Amino acid sequence: MPDNATSASSADAGRASFGSRLVAATKQRGRLCAGIDPHPSLLRDWGLTVDAAGVETFTRICVEAFAGTVALVKPQVAFYEAYGSKGFAILERALADLADGGALTLADAKRGDIGSTMAAYADAWLSDGSPLAVDAVTVSPYLGFGSLEPALSLAEDTGRGVFVLAATSNPEGRSVQDAVIDRDGASVALSQDIVDRAAGRNAPHISAGDECGPVGVVVGATLDRAPRLDELNGPILMPGVGAQGAGPEDVDRLAGDCARLALPNISRGILRHGPNPEALARAVADAAGEYPA
Repeated sequence: MPDNATSASSADAGRASFGSRLVAATKQRGRLCAGIDPHPSLLRDWGLTVDAAGVETFTRICVEAFAGTVALVKPQVAFYEAYGSKGFAILERALADLADGGALTLADAKRGDIGSTMAAYADAWLSDGSPLAVDAVTVSPYLGFGSLEPALSLAEDTGRGVFVLAATSNPEGRSVQDAVIDRDGASVALSQDIVDRAAGRNAPHISAGDECGPVGVVVGATLDRAPRLDELNGPILMPGVGAQGAGPEDVDRLAGDCARLALPNISRGILRHGPNPEALARAVADAAGEYPA
């Protein structure tokens, strides 16, 4: 494993580590990660207008159904960003309401850059006092894993987490993520190298007694095979479950002995039950029951 581990930092006073909070939430509510994706086609399906007002109604209904029942809720940031300041205001309110209901929040922002720009992205999503502060954010390592340092360090300092794209389910990703690189004289797939570097960041937290580190990875549940995950000691976000065809057996097959930290992400498979909040809540309960802690 690459020697990229750093010393574990203390979370802010009064906040347990992200890994500890995530494990506690999944034990209480199951491992499901429910997505909030106000895609224009879903807005229309729900009989809503394709504008900020429709997004606000859509989001409010999702929050009502998810906040008190789901361990982890993942708003897709792009669908809010599309409406500028109005969209971000809707997202800010949703994040606060989800937290009030006991759900952990994961911003699907896929941020990735270098230097001060990456630090600014980290401040936006991971710093105390930011109106967009979440429990965790998705980040892209494809400008080099080291470019993520501002987000990794701030997440550790504030008791939050990051999910690093490793082996995604989109076919276009294979040409990059399956590319073989040389690491200390050995050939290794780039996606495996990313998982191993994430494991290195988690190692000090595990040594300090945490059950789960703050650095997770994203591994598509529709893949034929996954990178080796047994040393990650962090959460595994697994999109592609539900409407994209993957199910519990795929999550178990790819996660193996790490299944207790595998978080199946279902968005459209649940959201198609809207706009009735009770129907959404039932769909969440049914899905969560398939993925117990």
